[in-house]
Amino acid sequence: MPRKAITQSVADADAAEGGVAAVDRAMSLMSVFTQDDTALTLGELAERTRLYKSTVLRLLASLEHAQWIQRLDDGRYALGSEVARLHSIYASSFSLERVVMPVLRDLVVATGESAAYHVRQGDARLCLYRVDSPHPVRDHIRAGDLLPLERGSGGRILMAYDDVLGRAGGPDQSLYSRIRADGYFAAVGDRLNEVAGISAPVFLLSGGIAAAVTLTAPIHRYNPGHLASVLDAARKLTGRVG
Repeated sequence: MPRKAITQSVADADAAEGGVAAVDRAMSLMSVFTQDDTALTLGELAERTRLYKSTVLRLLASLEHAQWIQRLDDGRYALGSEVARLHSIYASSFSLERVVMPVLRDLVVATGESAAYHVRQGDARLCLYRVDSPHPVRDHIRAGDLLPLERGSGGRILMAYDDVLGRAGGPDQSLYSRIRADGYFAAVGDRLNEVAGISAPVFLLSGGIAAAVTLTAPIHRYNPGHLASVLDAARKLTGRVG
């Protein structure tokens, strides 16, 4: 009889509903490689996935056959050429708009307010994407507008997480430190007296700052409870943009 695992594996703990367990486990082997890993030993793969080494070896045989994994001369395992081939296809077909806009639309549906995606452009921030609130009273920023980097919740996020600007010293450094500690910034009247904003950072896979997701509303409709929706939107985009 097969041994029953004392500790649930990573794949079994987060199995796809209606999926195939063997596929979930094979994908868990692929997912444990990080930015810092060029290759991993059998023991490291087993430890990270919480699978038996015998199970890992069987999965590796299939992944190696399909060129998802390659076995190096020293016995360690690295990602295979199939990963590079699919990455090339993905990169050529990637559309940032198709990734960002559905998340912004969902944020507007959840809150009833305007949602935007800001990136740094030189000494300013660019509103790259925007979905307007259905309310007739709202701020009227459009996609393509340049806004101050040092004012407004979106700009404050981009400043706080910038490796140079957010740690360069100056009167706003305590604010930027607090933003990094909190993981968001909410303010009333920081850029315009009549407008409130809530922003959260969107990160690259490497951990660097990619953008800020911002929800804006007239002061009389400002709802601090919308923070949860903003944070959720930022989490959905993190690692998917670049």
